[in-house]
Amino acid sequence: MGWSYRKSVKFGPFRLNLSRRGVGHSWGNRLFRVTRTADGRRTLSVNLPGGFHWRKTLGGQ
Repeated sequence: MGWSYRKSVKFGPFRLNLSRRGVGHSWGNRLFRVTRTADGRRTLSVNLPGGFHWRKTLGGQ
């Protein structure tokens, strides 16, 4: 099993994500979030009460 590392630092609605692959960032709140991962993928997430969620990958490598 390989090793992994992940750390998040929050600045209000902005979050900086540090991992073994690199640095990613996201912006939003618990209901709506836009994420750019360390490998370049962009994801739009919508989370509704009751456990319902929708996630769409917008682009990347």
